[in-house]
Amino acid sequence: MIFDLQKASIWKRMSAFLFDIIILSVVTTGFLFFISTIVKTDRYTENISSIIKEYEDRYSVTIGLTEEETTMLTDEEKADYDKAYTALMADDRVTKAYESLISVTLFMVGLSIFLGTMLMEFVIPLFLKNGMTIGKKLFGLGVMTVDGVKMNNLVLAMRTILGKFTLELMIPALIITMILFGQLGPVGIVILVLIAVLELIVMIATPTNSMIHDLIAGTVVIDFPSQMIFETKEEMIKYKEKQAEEKEKE
Repeated sequence: MIFDLQKASIWKRMSAFLFDIIILSVVTTGFLFFISTIVKTDRYTENISSIIKEYEDRYSVTIGLTEEETTMLTDEEKADYDKAYTALMADDRVTKAYESLISVTLFMVGLSIFLGTMLMEFVIPLFLKNGMTIGKKLFGLGVMTVDGVKMNNLVLAMRTILGKFTLELMIPALIITMILFGQLGPVGIVILVLIAVLELIVMIATPTNSMIHDLIAGTVVIDFPSQMIFETKEEMIKYKEKQAEEKEKE
């Protein structure tokens, strides 16, 4: 077999990616549910609800009305509503409770994504070998270093933690969480779009059509059945030296 790079087709990679991301979403959601049960996040929302109820009872209003519902209030009701809302927003307990809820949510989301990513992108590939996730195994894809050598555990960990988890999953997840909590507006959406565009540019511009996590780890996704992969760098060097010698004799 002649050694050359057998790049995986974009369609196979996209299919494997979608398959993996669906499984990762399910696994991460499971971890999130488990962690939220242990942390007991209901107490944070119940704390906020109890404070809101306190001001609703004090001013005889219902806080959290839609804009349409607000326009239906009488002038007197609107005045009471505004007083209650202003007093609620000035209460330090609300600020602290809301900040606590955001902090614990970010912690749970981050930990869930980390555990899900480590399971899907590190633990499973350790068993399937050659960087194969479930999706890559299904579609006949593998991962090797750019010089054609099998990945070691350190490279796999770097690819998983620094590339996939930190840059491609955790940062977007944190931004989305902050958007949902109203902490980031259009700026968050712009950042998400820029990250997606950067990933696309990197994939198109690199000769190996690599994504950011592959650039960080020095790896490339390949069509596994047709790709020659060396066990060690020394084996790869000897093979290339032998090829060069045979070419000189021709």
